[in-house]
Amino acid sequence: MLYRKSDSERAHKAPPSNRNKSESYRTAYRRDYARLIHSAAFRRLEGKTQLFPGIESDFFRNRITHSIEVAQIAKSIAIKLNNTEPYFKTNNIDLDLIETAGLAHDLGHPPFGHNGELALDHCMKRYGGFEGNAQTLRILTVLEKKEPIDASPYGVAADGSDKRAGLNLTYRTLAATLKYDKKIPVNRQNKKGLEKGYYESESNLVKTIKEKVTGKKGYRSKFKTIECQIMDIADDIAYSTYDLEDALKAGFVTPLDMISSDNALLTRISKKVSDNFKKLGIKKAFSAANVLETLLDIFISQKIFDLESLEIDINQININHPYSMALLVGAVHRASIDLGRIGYLRTQFTSDLVGQFINGVKVEINKSKPALSKAYLDNDVLKKVEVLKHFNYEALIQSPRMKVVEYRGYDIVKTIFDALASTSPSKGYQLLPDDFRTIHDRVKSKKEKMRAICDFVAGMTDRYAVEFYARLKSENAQTIFKPF
Repeated sequence: MLYRKSDSERAHKAPPSNRNKSESYRTAYRRDYARLIHSAAFRRLEGKTQLFPGIESDFFRNRITHSIEVAQIAKSIAIKLNNTEPYFKTNNIDLDLIETAGLAHDLGHPPFGHNGELALDHCMKRYGGFEGNAQTLRILTVLEKKEPIDASPYGVAADGSDKRAGLNLTYRTLAATLKYDKKIPVNRQNKKGLEKGYYESESNLVKTIKEKVTGKKGYRSKFKTIECQIMDIADDIAYSTYDLEDALKAGFVTPLDMISSDNALLTRISKKVSDNFKKLGIKKAFSAANVLETLLDIFISQKIFDLESLEIDINQININHPYSMALLVGAVHRASIDLGRIGYLRTQFTSDLVGQFINGVKVEINKSKPALSKAYLDNDVLKKVEVLKHFNYEALIQSPRMKVVEYRGYDIVKTIFDALASTSPSKGYQLLPDDFRTIHDRVKSKKEKMRAICDFVAGMTDRYAVEFYARLKSENAQTIFKPF
């Protein structure tokens, strides 16, 4: 069976109500979906940057629209598998569960994306670290306000005991968000790199999640559910295609720019693709030439430079005649510009890619533990997703125009945290809002107090973080997104 009875159990039993009895038509996973949709953490994703700052244009995606797109792609993958794979035809992947996983996957992202994450991790190195996926699990199981274990309005009792239950989702839904099966060390003072995983404070819950999903007490083997794997693939598909669509619309890049990339950029991308291939057990070298070949394949297969669409008669092209070649170059340049300029072309391009990538999803059924069956992209599609994903990172996120935003974001997040954590000359925690201040007062250890501050800062939207920083440092708040 793909789903066990224990999958739909929750860590805390909710008190019985007449409403629950009258809503037997809703499954446990549909309830999870509703709880997430109505949560404050989900709403706040609207104010967090995906690729370009939302203040620059109403067109660009933010974290909430990205999450909705990931959820839709993940659901489409599940529908495809339910209709084409023999096992899933009779053991359907739950569509509410898969959609909830997609919507929840970025809940833990702090303001200013990766650099905000690095700033908080730097501040928390001696207290358990910070990482976006770990924060997602903490939001779902501790921070969100749905069902406190007791009547405490703050979730933490006067004696310091933590009574918070988050959204109190089912174990299988929580498992679908558990991307990295590794406990982050409490003290990483001598280690610089950010570590992906879950916090020590949620380690016992993770053990329970594994036991409930596998039916095996003390389960220690590799753990990543089929829903989590599908969500992860959907995230890569959305990132590789829709972030590119935003970049095309913004004029940051054109297809000609991409296939004209210098060798240094192509080499950086090839190294990252090769490294990921190794992690996946794919024994195949991937060179800079392979990156260029893949980019050409993407654009040619989507007929971006198709001679017919360029309205050029190949029989009239004379490679030895400058005027004839100039016409060809001009037509190709115009087609490249048009992909970003004309909405119909741009959306058709990304839509076709997403469809192609979804069709490239394959599965291997784990007969003894179906919940841990493997989902993956076939190699031809995988290389396209990986090349586009790493191109977006290397050519866009690492570009000077984007790095200045990231740099300021790091500085803002770290400054806010340091101010709240300071004890001299004033007690910085007194700047916390009432609920976080009460939690900070009630928890006993320095580690717990620092985590309370971290939780508050991580939950900020980009705009709120700028405003909070301005209140601390300036009489007149200045936007960090002003171009230079």
